[in-house]
Amino acid sequence: MSKFRKEDSKELPPISTASLPDIVFMILFFFMVSTTMREQELLVKVTVPQATELTKLEKKSLVSYIYIGTPQRQYQAKMGSASRIQLNDKFATVDDIPVFITAEREARDEAERPFMITSLKVDEFTEMGIVQDVKQELRKMAALHINYSARKVVERE
Repeated sequence: MSKFRKEDSKELPPISTASLPDIVFMILFFFMVSTTMREQELLVKVTVPQATELTKLEKKSLVSYIYIGTPQRQYQAKMGSASRIQLNDKFATVDDIPVFITAEREARDEAERPFMITSLKVDEFTEMGIVQDVKQELRKMAALHINYSARKVVERE
């Protein structure tokens, strides 16, 4: 039994840190792949209306967003408090929509262009006149696949 007994107590060997950079880079790559950056900064306030029958979009890469709502507080002195259109990161008018749709089509692959969706994120208190004008311009540009963004109704018990 003496050969299993440890007579002199040895210290634990130091922990190897050779694989530590590999672990750090794996975590870094994981976060780079799994996170999404905000594509646009909202210049208008948009509280989408509630709806009961919703469907989720499958390919969000094919979606182009048009935001319609009142300007944020810091822009109201310059832009007023009436509803405005936001295309990408700037305020726009109805006349700017054809240029926007053309640029969005050009940014897509030729095979994906027929499946392009224009999503209207409209504030629930926006008057329908500006929305109707946007829809008329989309019709002129043959962007007929239109989606209205909404949030699901919260059922209370």
